Amino acid sequence: MDILQKEKKLQKLEEELRRLDDEKSIEEIKKTIEAYKVKSMSNLSSWDRVLLARHPKRPTAKDYIHHVFDDFIELHGDRGFADDQAIIGGIAMLNNIPVTVIGQRKGKTTDENIAYNFGMPHPEGYRKAKRLMRQAEKFNRPIITLIDTPGAYPGLGAEARGQGEAIAKNLYEMSDLGVPIIAIIIGEGGSGGALAIGMGNRVYMLENSIYSILSPEGYASILWKDATKAKAASEVMKLTSYDLEELEVIDGIIKEPIGGAHYDSKLVYESMRTVIERSLRSYHPMSHYEIKTERYAKYRNIGFFQRFNYENLKGVEK
Repeated sequence: MDILQKEKKLQKLEEELRRLDDEKSIEEIKKTIEAYKVKSMSNLSSWDRVLLARHPKRPTAKDYIHHVFDDFIELHGDRGFADDQAIIGGIAMLNNIPVTVIGQRKGKTTDENIAYNFGMPHPEGYRKAKRLMRQAEKFNRPIITLIDTPGAYPGLGAEARGQGEAIAKNLYEMSDLGVPIIAIIIGEGGSGGALAIGMGNRVYMLENSIYSILSPEGYASILWKDATKAKAASEVMKLTSYDLEELEVIDGIIKEPIGGAHYDSKLVYESMRTVIERSLRSYHPMSHYEIKTERYAKYRNIGFFQRFNYENLKGVEK
């Protein structure tokens, strides 16, 4: 039984609770609900975390922007082609500090997801992000990025307008920025589409987010020629927050309530705000050169390939 099936069972218990009017019965059901959550929804598999990262009720980048930051002003367009709605970015305040915030945006309804291209940016989205990051450096504003994408959009138009070049140019530009970059994976962090706004001095993941070279379905399609083996692929891809913290790819994990961030989004907003504020304080005494040097050293020292245990692939159904 995966986490979504367990969630449905929990919802039935909560519906039963709402129908009761006897105080004793209500207390008993409440205890049953809490016990069930602790027992069945705490020890999650990698596939469970994939499902939670994609959960339709999960807070989006727009939610975090409006609950973690103050006085957000959205800025539009790449000044070259168009305004990509899959990328939301602008200026905001965090504890009276001006910051630039850039996020990959998914929707909560079908219409919103179509408008935001299901969180898959086009080249102009990445160029908009690059424009905002350059502006942030000009005015000495820290940059906060919120990553939530299955990957960059692979359509014909996007490729014709230079999708690969746009991603590569972002990586090039971010590597040389003299202001601190705090990157947070809030849902899916897929491939170069995620990395294009993810080269941070500090990189954090929400507990039930994922970060990988491609989707489990894509991995299974390449390795076993069968996308239906995505669940098995997720168990060997090292894509969860705990896997990546152990591999020292990320700097920390932002905890979520049992069942996922959508169960108590306010708690997650507060935790994220605390992590960002703490991180930014550490950069106050640092020069632009020191900030760039730290970022360079971070990516030189990531020992992902040296530490990856290829024994994990043994015994997996082929």
